Parts: sequence; C-alpha cells; structure tokens
Amino acid sequence: MQNKVLIIEDSRTALNIVVRLVEQTGLVPVVSRTLTEARHVFIHSTPEEFLCAIVDYNLPDSPCGEAIDFCIQSILPTIVVTGRLDSDTREDVLRREVVDYIPKENAQTYDYLARLLKRLEHNKQIGVVVAGQDRPTAVKMYSLLRRHNFITYEASTAEKTYQLVRDNPEIRVVITGRHFSDDKSTSVISNLRVDYPKERLAIISVSEPDAQLNSARFIKSGANDFLLTPFCHEEFLCRITQNIELIEHVEALTSMANSDFLTGLFNRRYFLSKLSALAAKRPERYALAVLDLDNFKQVNDTYGHDAGDIVLVHTAAVLRQHFADAVFARFGGEEFCIFMPDICAEHALSRIETLRALISQQSVKVGDENIHVTISAGLLTAKASSLVSSISRADKLLYQAKNAGRNCVVSDIAFSRALDRAAQRTA
Repeated sequence: MQNKVLIIEDSRTALNIVVRLVEQTGLVPVVSRTLTEARHVFIHSTPEEFLCAIVDYNLPDSPCGEAIDFCIQSILPTIVVTGRLDSDTREDVLRREVVDYIPKENAQTYDYLARLLKRLEHNKQIGVVVAGQDRPTAVKMYSLLRRHNFITYEASTAEKTYQLVRDNPEIRVVITGRHFSDDKSTSVISNLRVDYPKERLAIISVSEPDAQLNSARFIKSGANDFLLTPFCHEEFLCRITQNIELIEHVEALTSMANSDFLTGLFNRRYFLSKLSALAAKRPERYALAVLDLDNFKQVNDTYGHDAGDIVLVHTAAVLRQHFADAVFARFGGEEFCIFMPDICAEHALSRIETLRALISQQSVKVGDENIHVTISAGLLTAKASSLVSSISRADKLLYQAKNAGRNCVVSDIAFSRALDRAAQRTA
C-alpha cells in the first residue's frame, strides 16, 4: 500500500512543516536530509510503498537537483520544493518529469502542497479524457495526467468521446481540441452538455493563441474552462485540479442536502423526489416497507440520547449490509423506509422478516451496556397510485404491527390472499 512519503529536505523549519502536512494527510513521512541518506533509506524500501517524494532542489550533496533525478529514476512521483524563485531554476525543474514545482514563498504554497498530497491519492479514482488533440499535445497531456495518478483515456473522434464518458462513470474531465475527425469541437461540447451538467463533468477546451476568440465560443457551447497552446505545465494541472475540486464540492453539498446527517442514509426528501417516477414505472414488481424501532424513547430515557444515536447508526449499517440492492432512507426519528424494485411479494416478506429477526437477535454495544432493540414493519406489495400513497398504506400496516404487540411484520399479502379466496368461492 502506498502510505509513505519520502521527504528529502535539509531545512529544519521546512522539514517540520512538510512532516506535519504529510501526517495530517494520514500518510507516513520517511525523512532524509541529504541525497546520501535517501539512497540508504531506499535500499530497504520499494517504490510501491511510496505515494510520492517531496524533494528540495538544493541539498548539501546535490545542489542542482540531483536528488530529483534519483527519485524519478526510482519510479517515485516527485514534488519539488525550493527556496529559489528564479526562472532558470524553475525551467531546470520542469524539464524533468516531476509532479509539480512548489516555491517556498508563503503559507499558501504549503497549503497547496497539502491539497496536492490528498489529490494524488484521490486522483486514482478519477478519469480524464484527452479528446481531439494533435499527437504531440496528446502525448504531453498524457504524461502530465499520469504523473498525477489520473485514469487517462484518449479519443480522436466525437463518437469515441461520447462512448468513453457514457461507459466510464469515473470520468470527470474531458479536454477537447479541434482535431476531431467527425465533428466540430463546439458540437462535441454542446452534445456532451446535453447529458452531463457542469457539476457532473468538466469540459476544458484547448485552442491556439491565434484563435483567442474561440474561448468565448467554447464557453457559450458549454465548456467550463479553456487553455491556449502552448500551455504551461503548472497552469494545465491547476486548471484540471480546480475544475475537479469544484465538482467535488458540489457533490459534497448535494450529498449533505440529500442525506441524513446522523446515519448517512438518504433523507425523506431525496427518497420521495427520486423514487416517485421509479415506483410509477413498476406496477407489479416492487415492494415498500416502513419500519420503526420499538420503544425507542425508552432507549433514549434509559441510556441517553448518545446511546440512541448509536442504535440508529447500527440499524443503518444493518440496512446497508442486507439491502444493498434496494433504496432505503431514514424518514426521521426512529423510522426507516425500504424500496425494493423487481421483487415478488413472498420474497419481499421473507427479506423483511429476516431483517426483523436479525435485529431482535443482535445487541448493540454502548459502553458497558448491551442494548437489545426490535423493529415493527408494515410491508406493501400491491400497486398504489403513487409512491406517497404506497408509503401511507405501508405506514398504516406498520401501526397494525405496533398494535399487534410489536416486533412483527404486517403486510398486505394476507389481505390479498383473502380477497383471492373470496373471489374463488364466488366463482
């Protein structure tokens, strides 16, 4: 597992800052103050153990970036930090295949380093498509993206671009050029934007300096951002990162709006808004259960509200484990709802009964106490006019379960069977 970061730094102040940043990211710093020390450390290690190396450009035994070359030759993604701010040093660093170049200029540069460390791990799950680029530009982009651990794809046609985005949900960025063989770049952008909003997919368009007016055309067609060629190594990666972080921030806010803060399950609002159409399309093949923890107020009164929260979190974990193919939500308090698509009535009843038995047999460890809880459930398997109507009918079945003594499941199956038997007798 890549949980280590090799740090080669001779400044005590800078070293302390970098070590603290690495530890705060949840990684293990491996410290060397010279290139010689780093060579000795690496003898007993393998590149697979390291996420990256953070290397000072000027060290006592490697004054001109020799430690950078050592790390790159050792197949370590390398981030260079330096107190030298001159252009010659910058150019000397960037001619190498480094991840990034960070001057020791102010506190914000170290903040950037902390974000970069997190990104190197997160980027392993993020796809980027290089589309419609000429060959030299595509090769350069590929090299930069791979140094940052992105999953990279290439497309020379509009159709291939659409297919890649459609088939690979991890793709978050498409970088478009003007060399599509089957369509214009503005059309590619516009067509992508029909199915993928800006908060889901970032489109960055690239054009030549003599076509600067294209940037407005690209953005009006739906692009998030643009770059002019020849682009700067650092600007390219900063724009990629900023667009991805914007998408992630929107996703985080959306998740907060749609989720219950305690259990992390969907909340009632999201459940109702997203599943109404799904329920309407499945006239015979879905089941819906409303379940409630029995005597939950006694748990809070006896053990405290913190203990009650632990019980709710435990119940949510059981739902995740046993209903991964269903959609479920916390409706508030101690009430939950489960929507099971493509399921017959008997199987739905069996699954809810299994859940009821499982929860009643388990105990929840809270400090020195083992808390036992049970659930009551109302299960609806017949079609209703809407999802809201289904929930209302399942809720009435839940009240019947409560009135029947709790720790039981009441479904509409028995009632349906009684109607069938009555119809058969009449016939």
